[in-house]
Parts: sequence; structure tokens; C-alpha cells
Amino acid sequence: MPLSRYAPLALLLSAPLLSAHAESNKIAAQYWVDVSTMSMSIPGMPDQGGGMLGGLLGNAMGNAMGGMQGKTVNTELWVRAKPSGTEGTHLIPNTMNMGSSLLLLPIKPVQAQGSTPTEKSDGTYEKPKGRILMYWGCSEEIRKGQPRILDFSSPNYADYAKFFASRGGKQSKGVQGKPGDSVWPNERDNKRVPDNASLQGQHAVTGDGVPSTLKFQVDAAYDFLPKVKLSTKGDPQNSIGLSWNVMDHAKGYFLQAQGAARGSDGSSDIIMWNSSEAPEGGWSLMDYQTPSQVARLQQQKVVLPATASTCHIPKGIFAKAEGGMVNMIAYGPELNASYPARPEKAPKDWQPDWTARVRVKSTGMTMLGMSGSSASSDMADEEERPARRRARQEETSSDEDQGIPAPVKIFKGLFGG
Repeated sequence: MPLSRYAPLALLLSAPLLSAHAESNKIAAQYWVDVSTMSMSIPGMPDQGGGMLGGLLGNAMGNAMGGMQGKTVNTELWVRAKPSGTEGTHLIPNTMNMGSSLLLLPIKPVQAQGSTPTEKSDGTYEKPKGRILMYWGCSEEIRKGQPRILDFSSPNYADYAKFFASRGGKQSKGVQGKPGDSVWPNERDNKRVPDNASLQGQHAVTGDGVPSTLKFQVDAAYDFLPKVKLSTKGDPQNSIGLSWNVMDHAKGYFLQAQGAARGSDGSSDIIMWNSSEAPEGGWSLMDYQTPSQVARLQQQKVVLPATASTCHIPKGIFAKAEGGMVNMIAYGPELNASYPARPEKAPKDWQPDWTARVRVKSTGMTMLGMSGSSASSDMADEEERPARRRARQEETSSDEDQGIPAPVKIFKGLFGG
């Protein structure tokens, strides 16, 4: 029977099977699909996948905010009958333009390494120098009560926990890369997701121990979100205007900016800002959130509504920063499928044969202080003036770093790159 014929089974057969299903075994399989669109804007740089700059920012800022540009898909399969993992197949629709299937391979446990000798210390300890200054809110002027300041020399770890407290809460479970689970991409199948890929259509997962009914439909509402087209206007001495494209199917937006200022004594101040109207650490919000969580955070005025398209960073926050970046996330919908389909008023002990979850987000990054930068920027004009070209090249400190803007190199050092 063609795969398309199976699409309505979970809905059509759920009612008559509910009574029989109450006597079935525990859930047999779970499947997670994390869908992301990443864009990055550096004036004079192409807006296309990865490269040296994409890898640098990915290493510097972490997976939530950096990494490969373009569309990505990560999947993970757990099978109860195969705790050590099973080789599986994810049958995909033609709309993905990636062939007929994705190979799922188990993650092998990492062997514990022997302990290594630790270096002896002379007992001396030098307190770290510097501070973190945190601002928040979309406004042209700094509001009363800001910034919140954390001194690196503080020995009280409770201060750190309080300072970085976030309303992000517990995120929905997605791809985690647990040993024994089967994942894509992997060492045998790691083809790139093309820019014209679409998830729309029928999906099915097969493998030893996987129920034959593990099939689900992805509609337009759960497809890739568009690229973030984030633009900045103004310089760090003044208020910086931010604007972006409103996206169909996005549930809300959150923005975060960071920069670094060096002191004469060698100390470093890290300057942070986010778009929340309430004090908010924000780091946990730069990743997937459930639609219900996004709705709750919007009520608390932490996450911007889906209709928002502008915001302002207050005047002077980054005036002394040697470089700065702004990151944005658009939260997408979340598809939850199961067999049988979950009834509207499911009892507490209700248990399907399998579940599948598709999470969607789009993230963007650009530089602060580069007026007019946009995540949809093209290559710099090939006929730019030689003097301007030489000035850009002089911002780098070695042949290896040619073409990487100075603010990026600052953040490379700041985040341990």
C-alpha cells in the first residue's frame, strides 16, 4: 500500500482501538525531530551556509545561537525493545529534496577514560576581574533600576544563580543525543539539508522494534520557518533600532545582545541586554520553547508577540564596547503525533503505541554598530573602493583571520574560542 494511504490511520482508527489499547504494553517507541533555520549577517559577507565565519561563531556562541547557516534537521529515535539502539530508516517526502530516506544509527556509549594527573598548585589564588552588566526592555532610554550588576570577584555562587535566573523553565524534550538512541545526521549519512527543502508530506520511521504504524503527516504550519531578516539602525553611542520580518506560523520572538568592554586594569565588562520587559537572564530562552510556554511568557511580557517587528536597544549601553552581537529567535509551532491519536480528554493512564514530536525555530545573528546590516545581506559590491577594502583587511591580526570583522575576533576570545 502506498505510504500516502496510511496518513489518516491514526485518526480514523483511534476510536475503536482505545478500549483495546488500554490493555497494551508500555509505549514502544518515541521519535523527535528538531527543525531549525539559521541566518547570520556580517556586512560584506554572503548569507549562506557555514564556512569559516559560521564555524567560528558556532564555536564561540554555542549551538543555540551559532553554527551552520541555513536549514537543519536533527532526529532521534528511542525504541523500548532495543535499549542499545537499532539501525532505522526515516522515509521522507520528495519535498525535502534529499532522496527517499534518512539513515538512523545508534549512538555508541563513550568509553570512560582513565584519570589524568592534576597539576599541583602553589596555593595562591587570583580573583577574577570584571563584571557583567545586564539591561532589558525595548526602549530608547535606560530605565530606572538598570543595570543589574554581577562582579566576577564575588565568591557567592548563589549570586550567579540569581543573576542568570530565567523564566524559560523546563523545555519540551527533543533531540538530546543519548547513547543507545538512533540519530540522524550521523557518520554514515550527514548530507546537507538544501535551502529549498520542505518537510510537508508523509513521514514514516522503520526499524527493528519500531511499530509499523509510526507514520505522521507534516503540514505547512509545521514546516521550516523563514530566515530571520534582522536589521540594525544607529550606532552604539545612541539608541539602536532593531527590525525584522514578521513570520507566518511564528509564535513569538526574543532578542538578546552582548558586548565586551576592556578596562585599563585588564578587567573585562560583559554587557548584556534582552528584549524582555521584566528582568530576565534570557539564556535558556534562546532555544526551543513549547507554544504554551511562549504564550505564558508573552503574558509575563518576556517574549514579544508574533506580530512584533521592531525593538530598541537603549542609548549608550554598548557605547564603550569593543564589539557586539545581537541574536534573535523566532519560536515556531510544535507538532505532537501519536498512535492511537490522543483523545481530547485522555485519562491519566492513557498510553499510545508511539509518539513523535516536531519542534521548529528560526534564529538570526548580526553585528551591533554596523548601521543597516541585515540578515539577508548579499556579497559586498565587487567594485568597492580599494581604500575601504584595505581598511577592512587591516581589522584582522593575521592571514588566517583575513575577512573576519574585529568584533567577531573579540567574541572569539571572550567565549574561549
